[in-house]
Amino acid sequence: MIRLSWLQFRTQAVTAAAALAAFAVLLAVTGPHLASRYAASGLSSCHGGSCGNVAITFLSQLQTTNPYPVVYLLGIALIIFAPAIIGIFWGAPLIARELETRTSTLAWTQSVTRTRWLAVKLILTGLAAMAFTEALSLMYAWWADPIGKAIDLGGSTSLFSGGRFSSLVFATGGITPLGYAAFAFTLGTAAGALIRRTVPAMAVTLAIFAVVQVVMPLWVRPHLITPVRTIAAIGPVPGNSQAVGLDYGNLTAVAVPSQPGAWIISSAAVSPAGQQVTELPFACSPGAGAKADNPGQCLNSLGYREAISYEPASRYWPLQGIETGIFGVLSLGLAGACFWRLSRRRS
Repeated sequence: MIRLSWLQFRTQAVTAAAALAAFAVLLAVTGPHLASRYAASGLSSCHGGSCGNVAITFLSQLQTTNPYPVVYLLGIALIIFAPAIIGIFWGAPLIARELETRTSTLAWTQSVTRTRWLAVKLILTGLAAMAFTEALSLMYAWWADPIGKAIDLGGSTSLFSGGRFSSLVFATGGITPLGYAAFAFTLGTAAGALIRRTVPAMAVTLAIFAVVQVVMPLWVRPHLITPVRTIAAIGPVPGNSQAVGLDYGNLTAVAVPSQPGAWIISSAAVSPAGQQVTELPFACSPGAGAKADNPGQCLNSLGYREAISYEPASRYWPLQGIETGIFGVLSLGLAGACFWRLSRRRS
């Protein structure tokens, strides 16, 4: 049974191996030069407040130098879309194709039971799907490590921003690709078992997985662990390293004082009366006088503070584990639905 399953799966396996090899070559060609640029920038030995400016310079130069922006976006896209492709082309046809072509009548009346047939298929193909997606993630993490370090040191550009907690980067790094791959594969398999038609099952798999990829970072992930809340002075304030810098367009914090790499879930300026403020008061607006030359100090002198909800950098791996666990549980439930569906079919 295992040998037969492998023979049926070999086309997908060869295609996946070829894609991995091509991606590995691309990263191997461009990665060492990226690492050397990072070393030459001086960021590896940088300490103190000047690191942010150095990191911004490094990332700005990188953004205008091909092929780094292309490889950066390509890597994220591959890891994000790989589970969806697996669910569509590996998962959805697994049972639906057998039912459509009626080969199930032969396959399930031999010495191999339906339960064993499905178990072997799910384990073999599911493990291959998880291994393929995580391999993409690990190779890309090695390549993008200099970019991640520069962002953690305070660098940011229109392309390179957000750090490892950003919606796309979080889903492509760590162990979450394992969960996404397992979920997408079992989702496709369950859709095929319930719908019994390959193309409609593919469409349903894509639609549900796309919704999940939007819902998880926007509405689920921020609530997996209760965020830390703090009230900070607005800076820069001479002699106060705990003052927070703001984006003066909407008065949101750009970083959490003494918490490098933290994930800011929400932030807002608060007036002395405790009301949320989204615009600079007139006294701190450009052209309003000497105080307006430094909006941060102006806001601070008027008694404004910044309320911040955030996840410390130390919670990256706990969040990774919880999110992966959620998808693991969902995958087991979908696999159980597949076994239940096949057990109800007579032939």
